[in-house]
Amino acid sequence: MKQQDRMHDLIGVGVGPFNLSLAALLDEIDDVDSVFFEQKEQFDWHPGMLIEGTKLQVPFLADLVTMADPTNKHSFLNYISKNDRMYQFYFLQRLDIPRREYNDYCQWVSRRLSSCKFGHEVTSIRHVKEHEDYFEVTVKDLKTNQSNVYKTKHIVMGTGSVPVMPKSFKGLPEEDVFHTADYVPNQDRCRSAQSVTVVGSGQSAAETFRELLKEQRECGFRLDWITRSASFESMEESKLSLEHFSPDYVKYFYQLPQKDKDEIFANQGLYYKGISNHTIEDIYNLLYEYSIGEDQLNVGMQVLSEVRGIEEKDDGSGYVLDCYHWQKKETFKHHSEVVITATGYKPHVPDFVHYLSDFLEWDEKGRYKVEADYRLKKTEETDNEIYVHSGISHTHGVGSTNLGLAVHRNKVIINHLLGREEYKLPDRSIFQSFDI
Repeated sequence: MKQQDRMHDLIGVGVGPFNLSLAALLDEIDDVDSVFFEQKEQFDWHPGMLIEGTKLQVPFLADLVTMADPTNKHSFLNYISKNDRMYQFYFLQRLDIPRREYNDYCQWVSRRLSSCKFGHEVTSIRHVKEHEDYFEVTVKDLKTNQSNVYKTKHIVMGTGSVPVMPKSFKGLPEEDVFHTADYVPNQDRCRSAQSVTVVGSGQSAAETFRELLKEQRECGFRLDWITRSASFESMEESKLSLEHFSPDYVKYFYQLPQKDKDEIFANQGLYYKGISNHTIEDIYNLLYEYSIGEDQLNVGMQVLSEVRGIEEKDDGSGYVLDCYHWQKKETFKHHSEVVITATGYKPHVPDFVHYLSDFLEWDEKGRYKVEADYRLKKTEETDNEIYVHSGISHTHGVGSTNLGLAVHRNKVIINHLLGREEYKLPDRSIFQSFDI
């Protein structure tokens, strides 16, 4: 293990869109020495859901830098220009862009940033108090299996989220029972199955169902969608509702008592968990087309039904889902050869965070306590800070994972890191008022 003598100003853990945005903005600032480590070999944003035809759910202006500096060389428009696609994009006449293109854009930026080190896993972090306080970060190079120890004044964690699978679904063959996060690698398995069932609701479930529906008649499988929700609910996408994804609402939400924040957030699902209107329209149009003529529509969409368990059939031909209709209070069985769960994600808290458990403050539910400017609250007096992007919905609200707020958050972090107003923060950015 090699000890590095150089003292960095900032080390980033994880290179997803939020930390990549921070790295891109810092690339234009000369007096910050930063480095970002990511264990993946390259930037890859939800690769299992990069389905052709899916759109980014925010306008392209919510790229990595534009909301802070439209002239930044790492902007989406510069990516379009450098790849000789400006007229094609101009004639597209859309604010939204393909999800695959957003991923390609982020990969393009990541390759231009020398501060982003892929194939490097952070394995431990500890706070050191010597003649000066600093963090000691141990990083393993996954190609050489060698570890280096780095010093830094500050840390920013952008460790993202991980798929959530119900306990009863774990331990089954992964080619038959898998999360929507792994849909693309398993498309051929779905095409060869006799029956496929999607369990859950929300945008990922709808996009997976839509893609399966496109192929269902040609491939011949039975297709079902089961959700415990009362309906296949559309996302709240009206323009005034979108103002919940603004710096103003983040500021309002943050100052509420934690008990109130938990109650409010629990009832805001349709701002971020619903299905986009264009996806619902696509699904309905396909169902309508398939219902024409004499062909039987071999598709089922079951609401109000909770999947409580799953068992493999004795003959190995598929699985039996134990379902409960919660309004009628009746149980029923559902059979399927392939089962895809759309059961959401949870914040990824890396193992190395346990090395800092006594250094950080936690609430009664075991969550980070977070300052308004995205610093984790500490139990010790020190100038060293840990900024955080993941696992802050309980403190900063419904927009915490929204790409449209990534740049604003990084402006706040950069201003605090530098101790000056590098980026102006708007006093007011929306039309309505949440506070009084």
